[in-house]
Amino acid sequence: MRKVCVLAILGLVLLGMFASASQAQKSSEKEFRPALLVIDVQNEYLPYMDDEDKEFALMVINAVISLFREHELPVVRVYHTEPGYGPEPGAEGFEFPASVSIEESDPKVVKNYPSAFTKTDLEKMLRDRECNTLFLCGLSAVGCVLATYHGAIDRDFDVFMVKNGLMSHNASYTDFVEEICETVSYKTLTVMLR
Repeated sequence: MRKVCVLAILGLVLLGMFASASQAQKSSEKEFRPALLVIDVQNEYLPYMDDEDKEFALMVINAVISLFREHELPVVRVYHTEPGYGPEPGAEGFEFPASVSIEESDPKVVKNYPSAFTKTDLEKMLRDRECNTLFLCGLSAVGCVLATYHGAIDRDFDVFMVKNGLMSHNASYTDFVEEICETVSYKTLTVMLR
C-alpha cells in the first residue's frame, strides 16, 4: 500500500512538473507578427546593381509584396538619401521605379545612414504595429540591407533576408550575404504566412 501511495504521489509530482513546463513554454511563445521592408530600390541606385541580380530580384520583390498584401501585412518602403548629396526627396532618382509594386499608403521611412533603424522612426513604427519578425529585400545586400538586418537583431526582432530578393553591385557578394544570414525563399515564406 505504501508503494502505491509513493507511486501515486510521484506521478502527481511528475504530472505537475510537466504541466508547469508546458505552461512555461506556451507563455514564452510569441505570436508571429511579420512586416516586409523594401529597402532602397530607388532609381538612383538600381543602375549600379549587378544585372545578374537585378531582373530576378525585382520579380521576387514584387511577388513578396503581393504575398504580404494578400495577408494584409505591412509593407514598409525604405528610402536612402544623403543630405547635400542626394538623391533629394521628390526627385526622380529618389523614387522607386514604377515597376516596383509599392503603394503611396505603405509606411515610408527616409534614412541617412545604412541601417534603416539609425535616427529614424522605423522601430517605433514597427512596435506600434506589434511587428516582431522582419523580412528584408532590396539593395544593397552588402550595404544598407545588411546594416538593417543587424540593426533589427540589435533591437530583438526576428529577421530574415528574402532569398533572391536582394541585389548588390556584385552578384557573388549577394550570394555570400544570403549564405551568412538567415534567409528564406519565397516558397518558405508562403508557408510561414499561412
